[in-house]
Order: sequence, then C-alpha cells, then structure tokens
Amino acid sequence: MGKIILKGHTVSKGKVTGKALVSHKPISFMGGVDPETGLVIEKGHELEGVNVAGKILIFPVGKGSSVGSYRLYEMVHHKAHPIGIINLRADPIVAVGAIFSDIPMVDRLDGDPLELIKSGDTVELDADQGTVTVDPDEYERI
Repeated sequence: MGKIILKGHTVSKGKVTGKALVSHKPISFMGGVDPETGLVIEKGHELEGVNVAGKILIFPVGKGSSVGSYRLYEMVHHKAHPIGIINLRADPIVAVGAIFSDIPMVDRLDGDPLELIKSGDTVELDADQGTVTVDPDEYERI
C-alpha cells in the first residue's frame, strides 16, 4: 500500500514525524498513563504496559478528569510524552493539554485514522497544515 494523506482540523500547531501508536479505546492521562514514564497503566486497556513516549498517539477521544491536561504537560517535563496526537474528535482536556504542552494535534480527519493507520506505521503529522501523511510499514509494527 502506498502513502495515505488525510486532511483534518488543527487543534495544536507543530510538525513531527514518528511511529504511530493506535488505540481504539479512549485514553485518560489522569490515572491511565504514568506521567513519569509514559507507560499506559490503566488496567484492561488495550495499550496497558505500552509506552506512549516518542510516539504519535492515535485514539478516538480523551476521557477523565480535567487534571489530565496538567498530566500531559507533566509528561513533557519527564520526556515521557507522545510527540503528536491524532483524535477522531478532540475533547477539551486533551486539547488544552496539547496546546500548552506544544504537542502537535489534529482531529476530524477526512478518513478514519483508527482504520487507516496501524501501530508502527511512519506518520508525518503537520498540524500547521492540518495534514497527516502515513507511510505504512509492514515490517516495523509495534
């Protein structure tokens, strides 16, 4: 499969390229992810035990307490944060956290990122332009 280009809505500006980490379940940065390590610690979550640090994190929507915005900011301090975020629909908690943490973020893409992007794919997230370019990598799945 060749490159896929998706267009969406900018939530937090910036441009980054990295490996995708996809969750089909919502994520809470307050209690669901360890802010010091980036490990998903929510029991029973499909990414439980997986590290989000340095990845472009793709998930449907955030969940949980408004303190999640601060936890995302705290993850940046510990260098345990995702380098980019793609949501189906941005919720205020994750959006605010991404904005004041300078993490590029987009939502409302013209294709379903949960179906078109797989963990391990190389993703270029250009939130300045609202685009996501995916280079599927069959050999580097996470």
